[in-house]
Amino acid sequence: RAGGRSSQGHGSGRCSGRESLDKALASFLNWQQSAEERLLSLEEARLERDWRAEERREQREERRAEQERRHELQLFSMLTGALFPSRQDAQTADPSASPSAHLSAPRMTTAAPPVSSSSSQPPAEAPTVQVISTHEAEKSQPTSVTACQMSQNVLATPRGAEAPSPSVYLSKRGNSIRQHQGTLQEGFVQYAANKYHVTDNPEGIINLGTSENKLCYDLLHARLTRPDMLYVEPSLLQYSDWTGRTFLREEVAKFLTHYCGSPKTLNADNVVVMNGCGSLFSCVAAVICDPKDAILIPTPFYGVITDDVDLYSDVKLFHVHLDCEVTIKDYRAFHLTVEKLEEGLTKAKQEGLIIRAVILMNPHNPLAEIYTPEEMIAFLEFAKRNDLHAIVDELYMLTVFDESVTFHSVLSLDSLPDPLRTHVMWGLSKDFAMSGIRAGTLYTENRELVEALAQLGCFHGIPGTVQHQVAQLLQDRAWIDNEFLPENRRRLKAAHSFLTGELRSMGIPFLDRPAALFVWADLREYLQESSFQEELNLWRCFLRHNVLLSCGQAFSCSTPGWFRIVFADQHLHLGGLSQHLKSLDQLEERDSPAPDTDLVSAEGLVSLDGEAPKPAESLESLIGTLRNQIRSSDWLEKNTPELSAGEDPEILDVFKALLHRARK
Repeated sequence: RAGGRSSQGHGSGRCSGRESLDKALASFLNWQQSAEERLLSLEEARLERDWRAEERREQREERRAEQERRHELQLFSMLTGALFPSRQDAQTADPSASPSAHLSAPRMTTAAPPVSSSSSQPPAEAPTVQVISTHEAEKSQPTSVTACQMSQNVLATPRGAEAPSPSVYLSKRGNSIRQHQGTLQEGFVQYAANKYHVTDNPEGIINLGTSENKLCYDLLHARLTRPDMLYVEPSLLQYSDWTGRTFLREEVAKFLTHYCGSPKTLNADNVVVMNGCGSLFSCVAAVICDPKDAILIPTPFYGVITDDVDLYSDVKLFHVHLDCEVTIKDYRAFHLTVEKLEEGLTKAKQEGLIIRAVILMNPHNPLAEIYTPEEMIAFLEFAKRNDLHAIVDELYMLTVFDESVTFHSVLSLDSLPDPLRTHVMWGLSKDFAMSGIRAGTLYTENRELVEALAQLGCFHGIPGTVQHQVAQLLQDRAWIDNEFLPENRRRLKAAHSFLTGELRSMGIPFLDRPAALFVWADLREYLQESSFQEELNLWRCFLRHNVLLSCGQAFSCSTPGWFRIVFADQHLHLGGLSQHLKSLDQLEERDSPAPDTDLVSAEGLVSLDGEAPKPAESLESLIGTLRNQIRSSDWLEKNTPELSAGEDPEILDVFKALLHRARK
């Protein structure tokens, strides 16, 4: 229009308009092309993301399928392992024997297929076990040992490994310490190398053997991250009294006065604090005993105490074995009496031993027994009559989760029979679920003992900042009484009920006690024979299936087949244990007579409500019980005998026979 106003510029205006339009069209086409290219790029990126997501999903599915196959193959390997002894028995049995005798199946699978007797090497699943004992007769009569004996260390060489050869750089004692390893240590080493994690390591070992409370980390994290815990001053970074800093010993004395129900205020000068009760056991043994002296202890007991008193100080434990059978004389299983302590002391003196002390645990580990004030007074009077120190372990005093049951500390007594020889231990490991903090306390009115322990305290001290945190925690009564203890007891009670319910459903007897973090369970029916080697085989069977328990011989139990099961863990883990027990339990029909009603009592040994198990009558019935389980899954669709042989060639022929029968 501007160009049309003058004839002179009319032609040039139209030319300029066309050029502007061409430029606009070109710009628009360029923009459109750029937008289309960007749209295509975005679409390609989306397709790439979708493809990668699908690829990840397929990989997860493949991993899940592989994990499932491995799990089922492990289960099937365990089941088929039970068939080898039966098949070999059938092949080597006397032809005149009855068919049922030829086909009788073992009670439980506890070991790998046997190795030919012509081999000079022991079976792979039967590790060398060295037992140091003064009673060789125990080997031939393992079901019940009533005699007292010196502490025995079960030294188990890990499967597939050899004991380290002596080192020229170490002394005899150094080599002995280096080579020492019991079942508790061996199991924990394997667990530490392969810990279960729900996402990172779902096939790792589930630890139901170490007595740790894993139910209250959220409560502890909330308390330990408060501002009052994050405190540092110069004095906390400097040397101090090796029995513990004054402010911590004062708080410990106030805490024990209140929660032990002491009739008088306890004196902070009588408190010794070290890095755990293991250090306290070691140091007390060193200052009240000479090398080769002994301390009396009822069994079963927490087996690491053997190392605590022996490795440094060469002090031994003399066992007073408690019987698991209920009799007219012993109205409850593993019943400790003064008469048994007297008998043990007499036997020790007859063997020429010098007994310096007696160890008492209340609540007990591993029995979870809670002794009454009358019983504890009787034990302390026994110690006084015989001039023995009484080392009282009350590490689980606040871990009683039944409101109808009351724990009574010996510090609650109006007077102690021999206060200068009575020493009470307590720590944060169990009652406060803080085993990693390493804080143990000892209360004694013997000032000479405190002074002697102070000389050893420099080897067992606690960092100043940690002592500050412990003191802050112990003085926070509002948090302890209103938040931590009620919730901790509620969770422990729920976990205990879950585990004991599973044990009852499977007919497994156990000691029913409302304290501590574990249940003492009777798995003798799962042993092929009553021996400690078979107990070790069963323990290894659990470990091969990634479940860590603690077997009875680790606690010097006189009867094989008892296990300590820690329930202070997630139900998922406890359920994994029950599934493993059930898979063992399905190996035979259960139709033997009902158990002795004396075992089902308020005194604690709970047994089956009905029928008790007995071995299957024949291999045919064993296969019959497996057939439905195999058919009920898609295991046969995903696996072949050849795949199984790749995992374990020895089971191929048994696997083929079993598949043939299952498909009929």
